[in-house]
Amino acid sequence: MKSGILFLSLLGFLPLVTPTCPVPCKCATSIIDCTSKGLTVAKLPAAFRPSAEIIHLGYNKLTSIPSGLFDNLKSLQVVYLQGNPWECNCDILYLRSWLQWQQNRTLYRDVRCSSPAHLQDRVIAYLTEDEIITTCQYWYCNLALLSQLCLFILLFLQGILVIFIIVYLQKFRRMTAEVRSATRDLDLQADTWVSSSRSPYNGD
Repeated sequence: MKSGILFLSLLGFLPLVTPTCPVPCKCATSIIDCTSKGLTVAKLPAAFRPSAEIIHLGYNKLTSIPSGLFDNLKSLQVVYLQGNPWECNCDILYLRSWLQWQQNRTLYRDVRCSSPAHLQDRVIAYLTEDEIITTCQYWYCNLALLSQLCLFILLFLQGILVIFIIVYLQKFRRMTAEVRSATRDLDLQADTWVSSSRSPYNGD
């Protein structure tokens, strides 16, 4: 009886210790095939089964590999990465580091930069860290420039708003002065009319 309960308990925990095949990939015992599945970085599986020896990620839309994705795959022998639009900026540092640790780098000669322009078609495994860091600095400079441009536009819009408010207030003051002047004229006319109606010369 106890052995039966233990067996059922083990079955209950089995899905937790044996990862299923990630969607939309196809899997065999030690092969995970995600070729031409339209995968982006956001759509990549969060993890692969530890028993994976071969992973196919070629011909997708990957621009980088999330940091640490391959680190716990002790049986991993090769990852096919060709045919992806790799962006060789700060986000490519993990993939470059992982490729440099591989014994046979010739397998990864087709893993090349698609952008930026000055690194286009370069083999990622042979990029220097300085080349990538320089690209990161360009990215930060572009971000800073964009921030300054947005700040300038914001200040420009604020200036237009201030001018509009000043013009509106001046117009409002003129309208208020005109209303007050018209009110005084009406009051004077009313006083004149009252005075004339009370005059003794207006009696029968």
